[in-house]
Amino acid sequence: MAKDLPTPEQIDELVRFLPLLDAPAREFVVEWGGGQKTADGAIIMPYPIYADDVAEFYGVAGQPCWSDYEYEPRAAWRMLQDDEFIQRATVDEVKTMLTYCVRGERFCDGHWATMLESGRVAALLRRLKVLSEAMT
Repeated sequence: MAKDLPTPEQIDELVRFLPLLDAPAREFVVEWGGGQKTADGAIIMPYPIYADDVAEFYGVAGQPCWSDYEYEPRAAWRMLQDDEFIQRATVDEVKTMLTYCVRGERFCDGHWATMLESGRVAALLRRLKVLSEAMT
C-alpha cells in the first residue's frame, strides 16, 4: 500500500460529498450516450454520462493522495464486500478501496454508478469521517 497519507484537509474535501452521494434513490447517471452506428457502420458502445457532482467526486478521489499504486484489484474488491472490514479500515486501506472504485470505470462503463448504488462509496466516506474526527 501507498505510504503517503492524505492530509486532514484532503480527507474533508472528499467527505464533503457524503450527503450528496448517500441520498436514497439517487440517480448518478444523467443519461447513457452512444449505442448507435456511425455513417461508416462502426458502433459506438453505450457509456454513462454522470451527474456533475459524481464526476467531481471521482476527480477528487482520483488524485494522487488517494491512489494506491500497488493495489491488487481482487484484494480491493474483497475488502469492499466486507462491511465490518470497511468499518475498521485504516486510511491506507480506504485508499486501496477508493483506487478500485475510481479505476474500475476504465474497464467497465458504469462501474462508478455501481459502486455508488451499492453504498460502498458512502461506507468509505463514513469511515473517513470517523477517521478524520479521531485525528482532531
